[in-house]
Amino acid sequence: MKNKVLFLTLKVFAATGGIEKVCRIAGKAIFEWAQMNGGIVKVFSMYDHQKDSFENKYFPAEIFRGFRMKKMRFIITSVLNAKKYDTIILSHINLLLVGWLIKKINPKAKLVLFAHGIEIWNDISGFRLMMLKKCDLIIPVSQFTSSKIQEVHQIDSNKCMVINNCLDPFLPMGKEFKNNFDLRDKYGFKKEDLILFTLTRLSSKERYKGYDKVLEALVDIKKLHPHVKYLIAGSYDKKEKDYIVEMALKYELSDSLVISGFIPDEELVAHFSMADIYIMPSMKEGFGIVFIEAMYYGLPVIAGNRDGSVDALCNGDLGILVDPTDTVAIKNALDKILKNKSEFIPDKKLLMEKFSYETYKRKLEQILN
Repeated sequence: MKNKVLFLTLKVFAATGGIEKVCRIAGKAIFEWAQMNGGIVKVFSMYDHQKDSFENKYFPAEIFRGFRMKKMRFIITSVLNAKKYDTIILSHINLLLVGWLIKKINPKAKLVLFAHGIEIWNDISGFRLMMLKKCDLIIPVSQFTSSKIQEVHQIDSNKCMVINNCLDPFLPMGKEFKNNFDLRDKYGFKKEDLILFTLTRLSSKERYKGYDKVLEALVDIKKLHPHVKYLIAGSYDKKEKDYIVEMALKYELSDSLVISGFIPDEELVAHFSMADIYIMPSMKEGFGIVFIEAMYYGLPVIAGNRDGSVDALCNGDLGILVDPTDTVAIKNALDKILKNKSEFIPDKKLLMEKFSYETYKRKLEQILN
């Protein structure tokens, strides 16, 4: 008997965030499972255009349908097609209504929800909670998110199966970028400079990534390691950029800070390869794909110990976990790495065992089978 899977998403190709990466990789894994097992897969995206899927590397455009932001058409089509499928996978909690409606029409369908992080950690309304409990299985991307779901929403632990996010199977190697002096010149970095790197969206409404604490730690680090520079990359709102610039002025770090703004995906490898340390002591990270990408390119990593970053750093086996509120702890972690960087290069074998695409696919196949 063929297993038929409908994968419902918000965005797959129209954005470059972590959740969109998860959707692309999950779509690839589900499609490959179908090929091996005679299953049938369809991927519906609420916000993508159909043309967004053309020539993508992850799965054939024929299994994809983009609804171009036409929400009602997306919902109606998904529900009307419900009886054709055995398994319905929701990429985000914001699709719970569609899943609940499908369950009403096709109660035998297995309803599966990906749970990423902050969007599902807090209390939700009674109706949404009722819809959440209709899910047959929840896939948290970290143990932290799984614990939050069980604690806040009183979800049975048997309903949660953690599958950590993985490295994109199409990530390029970074060796050819190691001595990219043009990129250093672009940012005004000298050959002797040691570069700390943070890649994240800078939002005044979501100030929990820890770059402000890194700046505080740099006041003392610069006394010990005067050639340290700090590159913060990612899209930003003006209020948050102004906040960071003012902090740098206050701590006399303006000459040591670069805020680059958005970096296209095709330029990320060069930036990882140029950096010496990846640091992001976040407090509300669902998992943190950027950590495992940084480690893939050989960077020592510093992350917070109060969120899903713990999974990404394999409980500290792949990097240094610090209290994200403790500036001294951040400073000490930086000092350790800057004194002996080679000692903190992540274990590539362990990284691939835990976070390779093949590991991810194998775990997802357990659910589909």
